[in-house]
Amino acid sequence: MSKQLCTRMHTMRLCRILGLILTFIVQYARSNDGVCLAKEPCLDPVKRSNEKDPYSAEFNLYFKKIESSLADYVPCNNTNCNCHINVLKDDLRPFKSQGITQDMIKRAKQYGTHYQVIGHKLYRQRECMFPARCSGVEHFVKPLLPTLPDMDLVVNCRDWPQVHRHWSKEKTPVFSFSKTAEYLDIMYPAWAFWEGGPAIALYPTGLGRWDRHRKSITDAAAKMPWERKESKAFFRGSRTSDERDALVLLSRAQPSLVDAQYTKNQAWKSPQDTLNEEPAREVSLEDHCNYRFLFNFRGVAASFRFKHLFLCHSLVFHVGDEWQEFFYPSLKPWVHYVPVPVQNSPDELEALIRFFQEHDDLARGIAERGYEQIWNHLRMKDVECYWNKLLKRYGKLIRYPVEKDSSLMEV
Repeated sequence: MSKQLCTRMHTMRLCRILGLILTFIVQYARSNDGVCLAKEPCLDPVKRSNEKDPYSAEFNLYFKKIESSLADYVPCNNTNCNCHINVLKDDLRPFKSQGITQDMIKRAKQYGTHYQVIGHKLYRQRECMFPARCSGVEHFVKPLLPTLPDMDLVVNCRDWPQVHRHWSKEKTPVFSFSKTAEYLDIMYPAWAFWEGGPAIALYPTGLGRWDRHRKSITDAAAKMPWERKESKAFFRGSRTSDERDALVLLSRAQPSLVDAQYTKNQAWKSPQDTLNEEPAREVSLEDHCNYRFLFNFRGVAASFRFKHLFLCHSLVFHVGDEWQEFFYPSLKPWVHYVPVPVQNSPDELEALIRFFQEHDDLARGIAERGYEQIWNHLRMKDVECYWNKLLKRYGKLIRYPVEKDSSLMEV
């Protein structure tokens, strides 16, 4: 209020009253974004400032999780795919004392595709349930033949592991790409690192070719640095399970916070299969890099997209910890990604996303560590190295002279 105006009013008292009113209006506008609708009760600014922050407890928990995880974290050894060596040791441990017998192989044959290495040549049963998947496996095995001993091996190319810890009375050596702690399958790097990955409209011949995706997604990320990414969570995928529903429902309620929509899968018949909305279009892995927060959910087993998301330099939210691939244990929760419980509500997901929206430095730090871990320790040569170590150590466990099965064909 200017002195000239006070003089015209001929009273300092009225000037003070008007000044107090103006101060109250400014304070209230700051506390309520400048809006007080007639149909809403106008809250006292003092009372509003004393309201409890509904996210404070969760936020403190997130701080502690990140701090303690970083304090305990020891980077892995990058030499000769040693980041993943403990997985290999754990998977082969059940066979270490007794070795692998011919009877074990006979039992295993019902669970997968039978291969033999004989005289540095590779043989396979004629019928392969998934030819592209078998081809993806053979791509990694064939270059190793000059150094491999003779062996029988049974490779499961289905999505689901086969040898349950409690249902299988006898030890049975079956190779599977993914499993939970309930299974004793021996994990191998999935065929999808080369070919035979999931086929969708954008990738009609299958995901495959990890070497190419490393380049194309990293190039896309370079064009969309952190500062330019949309500060919202993103997910595209079919409704493989209802574990994904909470995020999709949150997206429908708060589209400015989350963009999560269901796409079609092969079983789609009506909008009921996409939670009562029309299916969304598929989005390329490169376009995922437009967003700061990327959600990963398991599929039928482990999710093939998990490794790709890190290449965007975005923060990966990984839902559930039950399903594993050989490289998962090298990724540490709160260090390389944000772990999310399988059973969660839209409100819980909202609190988690908002925490990282409001703590950009923490989000970016985890995103960069996740990228570095995948980029430096999951190269194609690391995949090849793991196959090499796995088959050589497995071959040493064979306890019988391997004889060629005449029903198999050379590949």
